Amino acid sequence: MDRLSANIHVRGQEGTIRCSGSWTLHALAGLEQRIAQASFPVTTALVCDVAGITSMDTGGAVLLHRMMQHLEQDGRKVELSGLQPDFTALMELVTTHWGSVDLDAPSHGRNWIERLGGHVWRRLERGVDGVAFLGESTVALVRSLGTPGTIRWRELFGSLEADGFRALPIVGLLVFLMGVVIAYQGAEQLESVGANIFVVDLVGISLLREIAPLVTAILIAGRSGSAFTAQIGTMKVTEELDALRVLGLSPINMLVLPKVLALVIALPLLTVYADIVGVFGGMLIAAGQLGVSFNEFLTRFEEAVVLRHFLIGIGKAPVFAIIIALVGCYQGFQIRGGVDDVGQRTTISVVQSIFLVIVFDAAFSIVLNWWNL
Repeated sequence: MDRLSANIHVRGQEGTIRCSGSWTLHALAGLEQRIAQASFPVTTALVCDVAGITSMDTGGAVLLHRMMQHLEQDGRKVELSGLQPDFTALMELVTTHWGSVDLDAPSHGRNWIERLGGHVWRRLERGVDGVAFLGESTVALVRSLGTPGTIRWRELFGSLEADGFRALPIVGLLVFLMGVVIAYQGAEQLESVGANIFVVDLVGISLLREIAPLVTAILIAGRSGSAFTAQIGTMKVTEELDALRVLGLSPINMLVLPKVLALVIALPLLTVYADIVGVFGGMLIAAGQLGVSFNEFLTRFEEAVVLRHFLIGIGKAPVFAIIIALVGCYQGFQIRGGVDDVGQRTTISVVQSIFLVIVFDAAFSIVLNWWNL
């Protein structure tokens, strides 16, 4: 018989249950099914011959003991024979502590109501953990602003460089292309009705109010939010966070606050930079496709694009920054496993950050529309 397989045979005439193979955790599912399908003799005395068991762990010992318990509850007397000396201590341990645990789980799977309830309960627990993390971060932020000397300025400026200054090339390139695309797509329609000059309205309002802050936030979520999760998650896997707590240092003050404050400063500045570069891309297409010179473009820009559009776009940026930083840090603290969990949580962090940024951007649009802004 294959040493990696596990089996159970029942001989009715002899009143013998022969167990063989590897009774370990990986084989428990198949063993439970075979035990459930077995027809045990009606005799009151049974012999459980386990001499054929080649390997056994705690899971296998629990399953063997549970089978014997069920047979004894049916009025049979079960005698265990052939147990190897290496497994004797394990069976004695399971027998001694059997009454303190409840492992008699039902063999059938949970129905859809149970699965739905478990899913909802897990979501509620995560929601409570998220609210608790938000409250703890808010309290720490308020205390730090009251005592600026406690803020780790070196880490803040380092994060400002990594998440702000080094993001200038990718943000500039992408938003420049967005300005080119918007102007190019609008040029054909505007030229057909002789409204070339209105390309300025199209590019200016859409970029300053919506596209520049949203695209910048999405880029930072994928670039910096994932980095926050990976950094904190790696520190948790290597037990560096535990070391900080042992030293009496708060991981929130040490790791979260510098990232949040740096991103709150960096994202509005990146948005202003994106506005300039995106509008410049639109100017190039307007000059090349529609014959709108730079002077005409800028003159119309001053008339059509009022200050509130710029301020609305800039006002969204700090909110997006807080969302990205907190989600990234929170997912880092949620890592429970090894390096595989770091990658999974990093992906979740990016998805959740982008989702929340778009949700809040839509909420801003609705509220501002109610206020006629």
